[in-house]
Amino acid sequence: MSDFPQDIYTEPRDIDVNTLANLGPLRAMAGVWQGERGLDVKPKAEGPKKQAFIERISLQPIDPQTNGPQLLYGLRYHTHITKPGLVKTYHDQVGYWLWEPATGCVIHTLTIPRGQTAMASGTAAADAKVFELTATQGLSTWGICSAPFLEHAFRTTAFTIKVTVNDDGSWGYEEDTVLQIRGQAEPFHHTDQNLLRKIAEPTPNPLADPTRQPY
Repeated sequence: MSDFPQDIYTEPRDIDVNTLANLGPLRAMAGVWQGERGLDVKPKAEGPKKQAFIERISLQPIDPQTNGPQLLYGLRYHTHITKPGLVKTYHDQVGYWLWEPATGCVIHTLTIPRGQTAMASGTAAADAKVFELTATQGLSTWGICSAPFLEHAFRTTAFTIKVTVNDDGSWGYEEDTVLQIRGQAEPFHHTDQNLLRKIAEPTPNPLADPTRQPY
């Protein structure tokens, strides 16, 4: 706690409203992306099952956020995943990617409509091409919270996501969700990975457009 300022109320002055210029390692992820060759390894009664998936993810800049003196820039995202050739949603997820320039902290929040939410964190340089974030169940910060059935049957004890930005402009991720499944002695590693290519540019807040004429 000694790293935090004594003044917890006063906000920074002269905040730059151009989020896209202040996203650090997240800048390369801004936009709308498509991944055609995702791979999910999930638990089934008979054992691990591999499932291919197609993913579309939109990451759009939000305005700067403050907690008193703390300043965060970020992207609001929505991930929609289907199985190849099918219309029915396979996975849906929303949340934020956040960057704190003062500390190099990267934050990833996620919520899924099966009764689970998590917040993972890590640190990275502003120009980092690879960074990794983790969340652990039972912590009051950077933790995991699940609805009662998931806690009973598929308790998530840890979550890790590693992001790699490639020289050709694409980026990919590798996720490891560690599950303690009821009736099984050993933890199960539920993994996901995909490579994403840009299909549309991000849409910033129009009020932050430096070319906009004043009212």
